[in-house]
Amino acid sequence: MEASSRRAFKAQQRSADPATAKAPSRAGRNLPAAIAVGVALGALVIATALLYRPAFVALVTIVAVIGSLELVNALRTGRINAPLVPVLIGALALVPLAYVGGSSAYLLGYGLVALTVLVWRALDGPTGAVRDVAGGVFIVTYVGLAGFAALMLAEPDGGQRIIVFALLTTMSDIGGYAVGVLFGKHPMAPSISPKKSWEGFAGSVLTSVVAGAISVPLLLGGDWWAGALLGVPIAFFATVGDLSESTIKRDLGIKDMGNVLPGHGGVMDRLDSLLITAPVAWVLLSVLVPA
Repeated sequence: MEASSRRAFKAQQRSADPATAKAPSRAGRNLPAAIAVGVALGALVIATALLYRPAFVALVTIVAVIGSLELVNALRTGRINAPLVPVLIGALALVPLAYVGGSSAYLLGYGLVALTVLVWRALDGPTGAVRDVAGGVFIVTYVGLAGFAALMLAEPDGGQRIIVFALLTTMSDIGGYAVGVLFGKHPMAPSISPKKSWEGFAGSVLTSVVAGAISVPLLLGGDWWAGALLGVPIAFFATVGDLSESTIKRDLGIKDMGNVLPGHGGVMDRLDSLLITAPVAWVLLSVLVPA
């Protein structure tokens, strides 16, 4: 009995020893879960965009609502009480407006929602009003960028445009992550995102350029060079989106915006790059590969 107790005690010591304990992944996340969730979301986006566009609009609208709720809760940790009702009205309305009415209806809807945020909060008294209104307009603006995906979808080849936009942004994320984990040595913004490196950014650009050069001719009938050219700003703005959300989370003192997506965190932790690149993709695809 005494010998078995000594063996158990030594086993506990070994498991507690930092030299023998399993080191956390350099990725900083549950990679198998992240891959599974990413594949499932990608399949859902492709299926709805190609097979039934209203389903894609509904999917993006639901995601916008969840993302808006995450941001409202996150900002409250920083004592910013964004008006919930007008924020949710924007999340529910802007994507369908963009799909049905085009850019004019989308911009008009955005302006009306921003005005509603101001009026709604003003009725609640002056204390902290500027801070709360700014928070509400920020959420409406940030999440409302999803409307540009609806504008792309409304084109005759809209389903293919959505796939190109999502593919280039996702490949930028994957390339930056893989190259950064394997070769990253020079931090890009250590005070904001210590794991993001210049080597990873180079990987983002390379994978996005290659994905564009292949997908634009195959899916949109455009020139390969147009796809390659598209890949550069997509990778840049995808990185900007990632760093921007990291800045917000660090300022608020939170790790993730939510926990609904295993391996990713919240919806907004997955959408940061896609939201920022959506208007870029809409404009550049309209110029480089007109419908």
